[in-house]
Amino acid sequence: MSAELYIGLMSGTSLDGVDAALVQIGDGELQFLGSAYQPYPDDIRATALSLHVPGPDDLHYASLFANRIAGLYADAVADLLETAGTEARHIKAIGAHGQTVRHNPAAGYTLQLINPALLAELSGITVVADFRSRDIAAGGQGAPLVPAFHDAMLRHPSEHRVVLNLGGIANITDLAPGRPTRGFDTGPGNMLLDAWIQKQRGLAYDEDGAWGGSGKVREDLLTRLMAHPYLQQSPPKSCGREEFNLDWLLGRLDGSESAEDVQASLVELSARSVADAVRAHCGKPDILFACGGGARNPELMAALAHNLQETTITTTDTAGLDGDSLEAMAFAWLAQRTLHGLSGNLPEVTGARGERVLGAIYPR
Repeated sequence: MSAELYIGLMSGTSLDGVDAALVQIGDGELQFLGSAYQPYPDDIRATALSLHVPGPDDLHYASLFANRIAGLYADAVADLLETAGTEARHIKAIGAHGQTVRHNPAAGYTLQLINPALLAELSGITVVADFRSRDIAAGGQGAPLVPAFHDAMLRHPSEHRVVLNLGGIANITDLAPGRPTRGFDTGPGNMLLDAWIQKQRGLAYDEDGAWGGSGKVREDLLTRLMAHPYLQQSPPKSCGREEFNLDWLLGRLDGSESAEDVQASLVELSARSVADAVRAHCGKPDILFACGGGARNPELMAALAHNLQETTITTTDTAGLDGDSLEAMAFAWLAQRTLHGLSGNLPEVTGARGERVLGAIYPR
């Protein structure tokens, strides 16, 4: 297969912005060529949050939001092409994830808002979007999809590896030698940390985990948080803001906690829920590679290391894969598979009835 250029675009549950990655794929190899980032304006983030709950004229506002997201995605593509010194005509396709506002596989649907036809028009590039729906149609969770990419890029013949994506939601991929790849959402990653500091201090995130590091873990609060039924479920499973959100957190506070102690307890919630999931479903991996925004939080990484002392904790950067761009790279890879009629899901991960070609294609 000759080498082709693809762009992946990802905006996750952290609602911070759009990650764009340019990759070259051919002859079974993927080369990362560059990245760009388009931050969400405050009004976009607020609209995305509002669309997670029912409201008047939802369909109208969701459609307007999808158009706005397409514009932001197109801006990210333009920035990336300029930085990389290439042109739209050289790009085979864009893999566009869209912004998740509802995820309910039990009811047979998931919703990632993006107007892919508009993105194709604005960018002049073929767009592949709506990757998750086909897996759900086949009885799967529609998530996580990135483990298939992790398997292609990070599996080792003798080393037991786990890949941890610390986005708004945390998910793991278990790459054990001699075993099929498995993966699932473990629970909250950055989502509650960001929501709490936004409410208390008006900040989008806790830079370097400094505020969380100034507090102390309240074990009584942590016990209440760890009692969430999702954390006890067996995979395949996936979650989002429907399960873990600010209202859920507020309902578990008794008023005696200081704000910084709540933040410290949320750091521990993310770390401990990941560690419990690894021990329960992966055994004792040799090494855990973290990626995503949470991998840049020293307090969260230290809490992970404390909870998984038998495992080496590092980042995907040490394996030569940029952790900030890894999910965007994955959707570029998925777009390539769609155009070539190759499956993009792992039934062992999502619970689907079998492998499926994912996504819908919008020609340039």
